[in-house]
Amino acid sequence: MSEIRFPLQNRVGEVYEPFKTRFLTRSIEGLAPDEVLVKVRASAVCGSDLHIARGLHPSAPLPVTIGHEFSGDVAAVGSGVDTIAVGARVTVEPCIVCGKCDACRHGEYSYCENISFTYRLGDGAMADYVVVKSPYVYELPEGMSYEAGALIEPLSVATHAVRRAKIGLGETVLIVGSGAIGMMVAALCRRCGAARVIIADLSDQRLKAALRLGATDAVNSGRQDLEAELARITGGKGVDKSFECVGRESCFNQAILALKKNGTCTAIGIYEKPMVSFPAGRLITHEIHIQGAQGYCWDFPIAIAAAKDLPIDRFVTHTFPLEELQTALDTALDPAAGSIKVVVRP
Repeated sequence: MSEIRFPLQNRVGEVYEPFKTRFLTRSIEGLAPDEVLVKVRASAVCGSDLHIARGLHPSAPLPVTIGHEFSGDVAAVGSGVDTIAVGARVTVEPCIVCGKCDACRHGEYSYCENISFTYRLGDGAMADYVVVKSPYVYELPEGMSYEAGALIEPLSVATHAVRRAKIGLGETVLIVGSGAIGMMVAALCRRCGAARVIIADLSDQRLKAALRLGATDAVNSGRQDLEAELARITGGKGVDKSFECVGRESCFNQAILALKKNGTCTAIGIYEKPMVSFPAGRLITHEIHIQGAQGYCWDFPIAIAAAKDLPIDRFVTHTFPLEELQTALDTALDPAAGSIKVVVRP
């Protein structure tokens, strides 16, 4: 790899108004002692990027640069970095935490009082280069592709959710939403010992993919009565655990009403409409538990280890050059395109 000279001109993709992207040119002047410059090789479109593209992300008002699921090569390191070398193939945990609040000092940095993410505070990875902090850089295992490396971030989101749900041997699980996160949750639940993993979605193509990746049962809730199918599969008992991976009120209610008594629902989806209504009496009559899962906390190493046994390359359905970022987003937004993961390669 050729030596990097600063200042370095860098293209960065930005959503500047709903459904419209453009490129900015930023000058990278140099690196702080704890920083790493990564030349991006693969950057995947996340579900949160689609919320941003619609102008409806509750925590990322437009304009905002995008891209936080990525991998690449270390192009340069700051003077104080001795944990990763130039030329290493890496992925990056894209969170930004203060390191000073009580949560951070207790090692629970996902609860940081000031948590943010690289695309919200700085520049995203739909770019030629990205500057990150060295503690959040992870070397890719030998043989892992750049595309698979870019998917370690969403796999870490799924890992965090499944760990929070404490999936047990022999349990029955419902996953509402068969996007990439939902499919990864299905694969990890099976890996944790769940006996039945039921996934519900409106897309037959996604449901078929989910069955190949670990789900045991698939329900097209647009054509089938989900409640009746769950009653048939569980003998009327309900499921032990459920995951809401869409971010819609109707899906939230499906995930809650599917639970058996003392069951647990874990919500992962981003809610464009933050206020939802649900039958609160269920909290009393069934003593159900409702919890959320956001991001990751010490989950990247676990996800990297799990990826060795999961065919995560299969999630990539479309690849575009960085110049075609607009087309990449349009493809990911179009249900008819049948995408699971769209990857942009500078």
